[in-house]
Amino acid sequence: MCANIVVAEDDVKQAELVRRYLEHEGHTVTVVEDGRAALEKVRRGEPDLLVLDVMMPRADGLDVVRILRAECREVLVLMLTARSTEDDLLLGLDLGADDYMTKPFSPRELMARVRTLLRRNRRPGGPATGPAPTAAEDEALSVGTLRVDPARHEVSVAGTPVVCTPGEFRILAAMATEPDRVFTRQRLLEELHGFDKYISDRTVDVHIMHLRKKIEHAPRRPARLLTVFGVGYKLTDPAKSTRHDQS
Repeated sequence: MCANIVVAEDDVKQAELVRRYLEHEGHTVTVVEDGRAALEKVRRGEPDLLVLDVMMPRADGLDVVRILRAECREVLVLMLTARSTEDDLLLGLDLGADDYMTKPFSPRELMARVRTLLRRNRRPGGPATGPAPTAAEDEALSVGTLRVDPARHEVSVAGTPVVCTPGEFRILAAMATEPDRVFTRQRLLEELHGFDKYISDRTVDVHIMHLRKKIEHAPRRPARLLTVFGVGYKLTDPAKSTRHDQS
């Protein structure tokens, strides 16, 4: 379960604590003390995970995530912050963070979060942090003209590439395995992070909103990623509805 991890934390004692725990787990760890240094480390080395403090000099953690996602970099991001309001947490996730922990936190819980992120985000050429994928897990999934390729971590609609954050990709890949099945918000939360007391059902709604902007022709009138009121969401082939309406 070894991975290449960058820790961006300007509190020297906190950074040293996190580094020791991560290295004890067998990871290779690089520590930086400001946001710009974090950006450079990710750009140069493409680590498997960035453990990112929000309040840092030169560029804060939210700006770092915003820039990395704008550059389409798929590095996993686990944010650390003293802020604990739901709006702050959702902002970090909305920008593209994969998980969020508030300070003070248990180092053991942090290690558990790291293991979960790495296991659920194994990518080609990355660390083999979980069981070997089955043939089905490697096969591209198609729902109408929507194509999700877990092995290559790629999404396309009618042949046009779609750039997704890791969280968006996990939701889409899970739903594409069972088209037309209704996924509850809790089920999709488990797909994202597992049980997490710091986030809410709104986290899923944020991801769904952004996915619709990327895969729907008319996001305000979705035909592919549908809401099942009072239950959750389902992914379907719009052509099926068209054929049904014409029959």
